[in-house]
Amino acid sequence: MYNFRKYDKDFIDDQKIFDLLEAAKNPDPVEIRSIIDKSLDKIRLEPHETAKLLQVEDPALLEEIFEAARQLKQNIYGNRIVFFAPLYIGNKCINNCLYCGFRRDNQAIVRKTLTTDELKEQVKILIGKGHKRLILVYGEHTIYDADFISKTINTVYETKENNGEIRRVNINAAPMDIEGYKKLKEAGIGTFQIFQETYHHDTYRAIHPQNTIKGNYSWRLYGLDRAMEAGIDDVGIGVLFGLYDWKFEVMGLLLHTIHLEQTFGVGPHTISFPRLEPAINTKFYNETKYKVSDENFKKIISILRLSVPYTGMILTARESPKIRKEMIPHGISQIDAGSRIGIGGYEQDDYIPEKEQFQLGDTRSLDEIIEEMCRLGYLTSFCTACYRSGRTGEDFMDIARPGDIQDFCTPNGILTFKEYLLDYASDNTKKAGNQLIEEELKKIGLKNLKKRKLIEEKLKLIEAGERDVYV
Repeated sequence: MYNFRKYDKDFIDDQKIFDLLEAAKNPDPVEIRSIIDKSLDKIRLEPHETAKLLQVEDPALLEEIFEAARQLKQNIYGNRIVFFAPLYIGNKCINNCLYCGFRRDNQAIVRKTLTTDELKEQVKILIGKGHKRLILVYGEHTIYDADFISKTINTVYETKENNGEIRRVNINAAPMDIEGYKKLKEAGIGTFQIFQETYHHDTYRAIHPQNTIKGNYSWRLYGLDRAMEAGIDDVGIGVLFGLYDWKFEVMGLLLHTIHLEQTFGVGPHTISFPRLEPAINTKFYNETKYKVSDENFKKIISILRLSVPYTGMILTARESPKIRKEMIPHGISQIDAGSRIGIGGYEQDDYIPEKEQFQLGDTRSLDEIIEEMCRLGYLTSFCTACYRSGRTGEDFMDIARPGDIQDFCTPNGILTFKEYLLDYASDNTKKAGNQLIEEELKKIGLKNLKKRKLIEEKLKLIEAGERDVYV
């Protein structure tokens, strides 16, 4: 059992958030445009500024916010979208969160943990579809400790299939102590992700029973502090929208970002913002009064993009294809695709509610989604070059903040996409993808002919059979 650290007062002040939101009502359009201009200069917003954006109600002014988010996304990330897949390792759980299908008292869930052989098989299936990046997900149970997770990380990295391999393993698991995180760092973890679920203290207590590990608000809130103290410099934050008021939660995400920046010199690598979805034998979805509409979801994404211009933003397959298509331009840099969230779900390749935490909205194949992205002008990327080159944590942010990340990410995105097209793509996707690569090379050549030639030389290496080629 972990030795819980005691915190007299944490960095989320509920009343201060309420006061900021109240003071921000009826914002002056001139001030809103000034805040937008600051964000377009790639400067992280302050809480009072984000509060003002959250209180904008005028449709014309909202459209200016949406347009700024689209522009900022393009300026920093270009048209590149990073692809990954979730892999659920086990659904045993000692918590009893009211909204979660994995909760301890849910008798409708079939409890299952992948064996090493079953894990290898799942990884081979994902590799065979073209994936290079995974996030491993675990129920919050004492059997899924640092040693167990480290073993699964090693298994994933060791599993190969033809030309393919997994090059980046991220983790979504229960918060650990510093020694536990050090074990994951040694195993080669990518990003460690913890969602606070809700930053509102009273709501957190109401939906997370206090006789569970997750019932300790501060232990969870400072979980990423301990990860960074252990040397894991890429961390991800998030909330589950639908548990409490969405404006409060956006403020919580910003305050968490600021806390990490002030404490460690670097904020989160990614921010996630999943919306609550139905789960088997779980009433909470139908009972909550805080469901987020599609229009408010667009506000969440756009305002987060403006508030933290340089942080990656993840839109998951919880959302429908229609919503994903609509929301991506407003600031999204990463999506999952071809996802299955049942334990062992990639082998069955179907919806298995008795083994799933919630219901997915987008169950299309990886290739179908990539083809659509090509038609929409987005460059698919499976890039992991930053991690191989040591561009993580503060080093990554030093080039992400000014928008220089495109100098690395677009070329490496092209190279990883070419691997996919050669090894896994359908004919239609191959045709659309190769055309998109040519268009990208032309744009690069207009700005930097030397860089285009470098990319073309590396593309020839890939066509000749080399893999994992990057700048």
